[in-house]
Amino acid sequence: MDFFIQLAEGFIGMFQEGGKTFVGLVTGIIPTLICLITAVNAIIKFFGEERITNFARKCTGNIILRYTIFPIMAMFFMTNPMAYTFGRFLKEEQKPAFYDSAVSFCHPITGLFPHANPAELFVYMGIATGLTQLGLSLGPIALRFFLVGIIVILIRGVVTEYITKMMMKRRNEQMGIES
Repeated sequence: MDFFIQLAEGFIGMFQEGGKTFVGLVTGIIPTLICLITAVNAIIKFFGEERITNFARKCTGNIILRYTIFPIMAMFFMTNPMAYTFGRFLKEEQKPAFYDSAVSFCHPITGLFPHANPAELFVYMGIATGLTQLGLSLGPIALRFFLVGIIVILIRGVVTEYITKMMMKRRNEQMGIES
């Protein structure tokens, strides 16, 4: 009998914990995201969508800037997960590579700018706790994470863009479509 009581309590407890998580989202991240979306839309309206698009095209015209500065700006200003919306300014064959670069920068940015991806801060904080216990400064490791992250997102962006273009070309050839 005790087994069934524990099973029932565990079952309802799972939903109670889900409810607590939901309330946390409603009072935490959801209002933040709504304010962020409103602010971004206001900025776009204020400066004009054409100006924003032209600025984004300048940032993405060069393959190095496209997979370093652009994902960094996206993660810093829009934070995770809104950062991926910056992909709307890119050509179709560049979107998968931008996403790859941006998502790969989620962890490296948290050491210097924790607001960019607070949900994954626990990874950095685990390392930071160990360094703090050893009496070491966190600044150098945060900077190294950031700089290595820039190199990684550049490599991933360039490779993913190359693969995407190759696959699109192959698909077009199979379908008899000229590029």
